Amino acid sequence: MDLAKHCIVKPGSKLKLKDRDPDETFGIRHSEKALDKTLDKLRRLQHLLYADRRFALLIVLQALDAGGKDGTIQHVMSGVNPQGCQVTSFKVPTPEERSHDFLWRVHKATPALGNIEIFNRSHYEDVLTVRVHKLVPEQVWHKRYGHINDFEKMLTDQNVTILKFYLHISKDEQKRRLEARVTDPTRNWKFSPADIEERHHWNDYMEAYEDALRECSTDRAPWYIVPANKKWFRNYVVAELVVHALDRMKLKYPAPTVDMSKVVID
Repeated sequence: MDLAKHCIVKPGSKLKLKDRDPDETFGIRHSEKALDKTLDKLRRLQHLLYADRRFALLIVLQALDAGGKDGTIQHVMSGVNPQGCQVTSFKVPTPEERSHDFLWRVHKATPALGNIEIFNRSHYEDVLTVRVHKLVPEQVWHKRYGHINDFEKMLTDQNVTILKFYLHISKDEQKRRLEARVTDPTRNWKFSPADIEERHHWNDYMEAYEDALRECSTDRAPWYIVPANKKWFRNYVVAELVVHALDRMKLKYPAPTVDMSKVVID
């Protein structure tokens, strides 16, 4: 099945998140064996990417609170070689970061050739949270769509493939997950009163996400809306699309720098 076709936000298309079912599985049945097979291929391809060093992969994960960003990273990327895979979480900007343009701290974290970089939240917070909480005027954040598209085009010009995933959960599913953080002692540490406050802005975030996904889904760096109410399906979709992206790179091991037939090890 072409999962990309089902999940992609086509550049220039109209988008309403209410038309995307977060419970959707596109007829695919839960199969740990299928996921394990995909993850095995992901590990092999990541090793090849690291050896090849002609390309890089940037994975952007965006979601509302409890949307599953941490879980996706844990389950999809836990088996890859940590030497070639890094995760950056973008928190509230520091005073130093605020003294630069909004992409300054992001550019520093983009992947070197041969590496995978995962953004747990990203530069898109500057057209999402900043917009919802009116931290800057509309005339400022609205221009950022163009800045982001130019930035991502520049990265793709440098052989960086960009995969952008919006993990789409329902408001009811978010409620269940937040309640679990309250009632489960092993999850208490993940709860923050700010999660409740942010939930009050649900509709504003939906509108902000719709605009960001529409404005910044391009041929070079499209957005994918991943139905994420079912965690197993979320993991499967992300893993499959990552493997597909690595496959398209036509990776290969570099030629040896010496004549191996003449190497003698005493």
